[in-house]
Amino acid sequence: MSLSQPHIRPIVRGKAGKSVEFGAKLSASYFNGYVFLDHISWDNFNESGDLKTQVEAFKNHTGYYPESVHVDQIYRTRENRAWCKERGIRISGVPLGRPPKTVSKQQKKQAQDSEKIPNCIEGKFGQAKRRFSLSRVMAKLSHTSLTTIAITFLVMNLSTHLLRLFNAFLCLFFTNTSFLPPQIIDAYPYLIFNQQKLMFSPSLNN
Repeated sequence: MSLSQPHIRPIVRGKAGKSVEFGAKLSASYFNGYVFLDHISWDNFNESGDLKTQVEAFKNHTGYYPESVHVDQIYRTRENRAWCKERGIRISGVPLGRPPKTVSKQQKKQAQDSEKIPNCIEGKFGQAKRRFSLSRVMAKLSHTSLTTIAITFLVMNLSTHLLRLFNAFLCLFFTNTSFLPPQIIDAYPYLIFNQQKLMFSPSLNN
């Protein structure tokens, strides 16, 4: 607890070795390389209630629902599963009920890919803390701290966009040059592959 920052309250997380944490709790979504800060609060909240709002925000932005959503365990409630099923959205994770006796190779590969995709947003949180000082917010007031956190994600997204513009510039003028790294050319199919996948993750900025 802090006398100078009474808005920072302990949040019970239940993690091994760190059952209680301090800081702002974030709920964010990841799409096409960008992170969207959907919910931020100094108090504890159940992030599973944000899924519908986040998916609808995605639809308002793109004009269609995502093909699939890749979420943490806490988002996979019966209500959220039923809501996604009504809209033809595949939700990651093990289905409810008794596991099937036989699983095809395609289903196994799909399950493995679904487990790997959320690593993207976890990596973004790590990048925000290490490179963009998300773990070292020095503001004292509640609203200035929230503004600092929001600006951190804004700058991180601008950095991603600037890098893509730079890669596009290189591709435009040096496409036929052999010394270019192959990942510059290969980035675009990867983005197209992920353009219909939406990921959610909670985090705690402490």
